[in-house]
Amino acid sequence: MHMRFAARTVGCLLWLASFGVQAQTAPDVLVKATVNEVLGVIQQSRDKNTLHKLAEQKVLPHFDFVAMTRLALGAHWRDASEPQRRALENAFRGLLVSTYITALSQTANPNQTVEVRATQVKPGQDDATVRTVVQDPSRPPISIDYRMALRGGSWKVYDVVVENLSLVTNYRGSFASEIARSGIDGLIKTIESKNRRIAEG
Repeated sequence: MHMRFAARTVGCLLWLASFGVQAQTAPDVLVKATVNEVLGVIQQSRDKNTLHKLAEQKVLPHFDFVAMTRLALGAHWRDASEPQRRALENAFRGLLVSTYITALSQTANPNQTVEVRATQVKPGQDDATVRTVVQDPSRPPISIDYRMALRGGSWKVYDVVVENLSLVTNYRGSFASEIARSGIDGLIKTIESKNRRIAEG
């Protein structure tokens, strides 16, 4: 499932901690305002329990995991039953959480800074992309785009694009291959098994 790319991508999600983007507030303003809070957590602790709490409370509520799972499944989403869809969403969410925490504990650097590009959101617009560049003295700059949609009055992230590589598209190919081999239930078992290995590792 291209875990190296996924880890790099999800690790970059740290810049969206407490990304409570409300409809009345420009997304780029909210992204920029949250950087200091994230850095503060990283400077205090790399403990996985602390980072798990950070992810659950500050980051994950602002992601649309239903949309992300649907996009990652592509045409196969139509073939999944409602119980399978719920199981896929839970498993995919768990995979992203586990990968996020591992990447954050290993690669997060308090010396990192982020440049948030201005984002124009027109009245009535319900889709936006916040473009950012993560600067780190130890490596080349990384461009990260956050694709968001307006859901129930709040902006929700439904895809993350790192250096022009989409997280959703990255998973779509591997998910399709697994479904071809062992069906949707097989994919669910594969993701759940990977989640257990990450948790134990």
